Amino acid sequence: MSKKQSFEEGLETLEAIVSKLENGDVPLEEALSEFQKGMLLSKELQKTLQEAEKTLVKVMQADGSSLEMDDLG
Repeated sequence: MSKKQSFEEGLETLEAIVSKLENGDVPLEEALSEFQKGMLLSKELQKTLQEAEKTLVKVMQADGSSLEMDDLG
């Protein structure tokens, strides 16, 4: 995920990669390349989500309330 790509754009890119691989009509070398891109992108998206969660926890602690992450969704 490039610095200019938003989380949502990165997710769309990852979904496109998964869809392409699920289709099965991708040459092996291209499939391996796409798989590697997808794995890297997945890790970056996970990191972004973890950072967002940390930020939420800090905000909640700063205001004195204690909410479980499950209560947010």
